[in-house]
Amino acid sequence: MLSNRWWIYQQERFPLLAHGPLVAAFSFSAVCFSSLLRDEVSLPGSLPTVVAFVTALLLFLQLRIADEFKDYEEDCRYRSYRPVPRGLVSLRELGWVAAASMLVQLLLAIWLAPSLVFLLLLVWFYLALMSKEFFVHDWLRTRPVTYMWSHMIIMPLIDFYATACDWLVAGDGLPSGLYWFLLVSFFNGVVIEVGRKIRAPEDEEEGVETYTVLWGARRAVVFWLGALGLTAGCALMAAWQIGFLMPVALLLVLLLVFAGLTGFSFMKSRESYLAKRVELISGVWTLLMYLSLGVIPMLWSIWSAP
Repeated sequence: MLSNRWWIYQQERFPLLAHGPLVAAFSFSAVCFSSLLRDEVSLPGSLPTVVAFVTALLLFLQLRIADEFKDYEEDCRYRSYRPVPRGLVSLRELGWVAAASMLVQLLLAIWLAPSLVFLLLLVWFYLALMSKEFFVHDWLRTRPVTYMWSHMIIMPLIDFYATACDWLVAGDGLPSGLYWFLLVSFFNGVVIEVGRKIRAPEDEEEGVETYTVLWGARRAVVFWLGALGLTAGCALMAAWQIGFLMPVALLLVLLLVFAGLTGFSFMKSRESYLAKRVELISGVWTLLMYLSLGVIPMLWSIWSAP
C-alpha cells in the first residue's frame, strides 16, 4: 500500500517516464559540453555522468516538493484533487523524502570530488530562497516576469553543477564559453514555464495563474516565441564554441518555423489541442536543444576523429 501511494504520487506530480529522459539529456549534455570545451574527444566517464544525472534528477524532485509546501494553502482551496490536499501523501512525508534525497546528493558529491560540495550547497541555498519566495511573496506575486526570472536562475545553477562534474573533477578550471550553455539553460527554463501555462479558455482553472490569464493569449504566445528566439541565439553561440554551429542552426530554423506556426495558429483559434501542442513543443525543443549541444556533437567528434 505504501509503495502504491508513492507510485501514484510520482505519476501525478513527478512522472519519471517524462522527466527522466529530459533530465538525462540535460545532465549528460552538460557533462559532454564541458568536455568538448576542454577539447576532450571521448565520452565522459560513467561516474561523473551518473553523479550529474542523479543529482539533477533529485534537485528537480526537490523543486517539486518545495512547490508542494509553498502552494499547499492554494492547493487545498482550488486544487483539492492533488495528492497532498486529498491525503495521498503528507507534507511531513515529502519533507523526509527531500532530506533523504539531499543525503544521497551529498554522498555522491563527496564520492566524486569533495570540492563539489560547495557548489551543491550553493544550489541548495538558492532552492531554499525560492521555496520562501525570497521572503517577498506578495511583491513577487504582482510582478510575474520578475517572479519567473528569479525562479529560473535555478536552472543554470543546476546545469553549472552538472558541468562541474566534468571540469572541476578534471582539474582544468572553468572552461571558456561555458556561460553560453548556462544561458541556454536559463531561457529553456522560461520556454518550458511559459509553454506549460498557455491554455485554451476551456482548460483554465480557478486559482491557477496561467500566462494566458495574466497577459492574454497574444502576449503570452509572443513572450513564448521571444523566449525561443533568445534560447536559439544563445544556443548558436554555444554551438560556435564547440565547432557545431551549422547543424544546430539548421535544427533551430526547423523548430522555430514549426513553433511559430503553432503559436500564431493558437492566437487565432485558441483551440485546446494547439495549447497542448505549445507545451509539447516546449519539451521537444528543450530535449533537442540539449542533445544538439552535448551528446550529438560529442558522438560526431568521436566518429570523425582521425
